[in-house]
Amino acid sequence: MDDVLIQPLDKITLRDPILVEGLPGVGNVGKLAADYLREQLGAKPLATIYSKFFPPQVYVGEDGIIRMVSNDLHYFRPTGAGARDLLILGGDYQGISPEGQYEITHRVLEFCHRLGVREVYTLAGFAQGRVIEKPRVLGAATSAARVDAMRKAGVVFSKTDPGGGLIGASGLFLGLGRLFEMEGVCLMGETSGYFVDPRSAEAILRILTKVLGVTIDFTDLETKAKEIDRIAQRIHDAEQKSSESAASPPAASREDLGYIG
Repeated sequence: MDDVLIQPLDKITLRDPILVEGLPGVGNVGKLAADYLREQLGAKPLATIYSKFFPPQVYVGEDGIIRMVSNDLHYFRPTGAGARDLLILGGDYQGISPEGQYEITHRVLEFCHRLGVREVYTLAGFAQGRVIEKPRVLGAATSAARVDAMRKAGVVFSKTDPGGGLIGASGLFLGLGRLFEMEGVCLMGETSGYFVDPRSAEAILRILTKVLGVTIDFTDLETKAKEIDRIAQRIHDAEQKSSESAASPPAASREDLGYIG
């Protein structure tokens, strides 16, 4: 087996396609956003990507059938004159080593370049270590013109965030993309980093869909966000009760002693 194997599932000529990448990461924000976009648009499978740089693992479905872990490319063809096709990259894992990150990214970009991709959007989460009620979307881009355009769309470009730069696929697809004459933007939704974060994914998608000129229904994502909010609140309440109990150990100890015979 090759280090990276890209298995085409369909043969199609795309119209000035744009690549959108969303792989697992902080808060699974990028993956959730890419998966939701794919489902809402009804994107079709284009290629499956297998690699030695993914964990040595297969998934077992509810029906008992196994499948290799993989990344997947889907395509969507909007209607209308001048509409540009979309390629959406999602999957189970990023590469588990630095070498794997570079090799997988380079091979996917090479494949997408042959399909005509010259523009890339990468989606990710930006951990703040606290609960974020109204997440901002932070950005990084390949040119000053891109920064200006995305600022107008509501993206925040900060002098201090992300500190230390972009790590993993969301950064490499932009950096290595320059070798293929691709321009692009990374959209990072603020997140606590503690949970899968649908609210952050929604914030990213509201900007991305506006920029791409596509329309999707956010109802299911909003419902997921409310479910996560309820879980977070229960955990917060439990931690608060635990803290209050720890603050008054003598009374609790005396009560416990009453049960010792």
